[in-house]
Amino acid sequence: MIKMPILDSNNVDELRKYKEFLNKSKYTRLTQALEWADVKDNWKREVVYIEENGNIIASMMLLIQSMKIGGYNIMYAPRGPVCDIHDIDIVNKLLKECSPLIQKYKACMIKFDPQVEYTKKLNDLYLSNGYKTSGKNPNHDKLIQPVHEAVLNIENKTYDELMKSFAEKTRYNIRLSLRKGVKVRYSHSKEDLRVFYNLYEITTLRDKIGKRAYEYFEKMLAAYDEDHLRIYVTSHDGVDLSAAIAITYGNEMFYLYGASSNEKRNLMPNYAMQSEMIKWAIEKKCSLYNFGGILHLDKNNGLYKFKVGFCKDEGITNYIGEIDKVYNKPIYFLYRNVLPIFKKLRRKIRNIIKK
Repeated sequence: MIKMPILDSNNVDELRKYKEFLNKSKYTRLTQALEWADVKDNWKREVVYIEENGNIIASMMLLIQSMKIGGYNIMYAPRGPVCDIHDIDIVNKLLKECSPLIQKYKACMIKFDPQVEYTKKLNDLYLSNGYKTSGKNPNHDKLIQPVHEAVLNIENKTYDELMKSFAEKTRYNIRLSLRKGVKVRYSHSKEDLRVFYNLYEITTLRDKIGKRAYEYFEKMLAAYDEDHLRIYVTSHDGVDLSAAIAITYGNEMFYLYGASSNEKRNLMPNYAMQSEMIKWAIEKKCSLYNFGGILHLDKNNGLYKFKVGFCKDEGITNYIGEIDKVYNKPIYFLYRNVLPIFKKLRRKIRNIIKK
């Protein structure tokens, strides 16, 4: 007997059973956890799951946000669903169970972007089943999350073994930072969160990138305990130089946010910091260490060189991208083709005003 319910968050037994499934599933991702929904509390949340013979076999956490067009909403399963994405029958059943939610939230689409590598076979599988896909080389401005990430395989490996796999320049910079006296500390404290945010503000200004409010990171600190989230900070002669937020969930460690000062950059503090975070991932018996997204596949790009230096053997992972199930074609057309133009124009106007 197959049961396909929508999670009742007020049902203690149901909630416990769902969390146990997430903790055990090899398909679980950080952004499919209920804790992530607590961080993204500006989105509404729903969870759909399939139960077979009393056991949950697949699930999808959906974040719902207004499109600000005719009362329509986007339903988005970040890095979901929690199942084998190659099993199209299971995915179709999950999407079918969403029917009441589609009506409830007047959803134009359900969007998901699984953390699974792109293949033409997989892409064609979804196209042939009536889905829209972003394809292999999509326009990053149209995506919620990047399709390229640097992911280091650390399963059953020691730090010394991993060190040998890093690029020569990466190994040199790690040793240099330690030789020059860069210190690395970690905590789960609001004091270090403030240190991180001060450096984060410097970074966003220097690199001309968007900035999240401090409250966003406060929610993150509250959502994950000290066994799952650490704030790492590097310093030299008492001066804080860089900081990062690392979260472990399932079998993966995520380098989620990084920030750095404009001072003493020649001491390579970020290399010492990554080194210590990787050691924590090994300690937690993770299989993967995720350095996060890469927007520019340019060997001259500083962020690209930094991340790839740790993933010399693996290279860059190219995910399948966004997969959309469309329920209103005219509104979806506006979303894909018109809204990005307005967003790009708005960014240009903001940059002009700032100047």
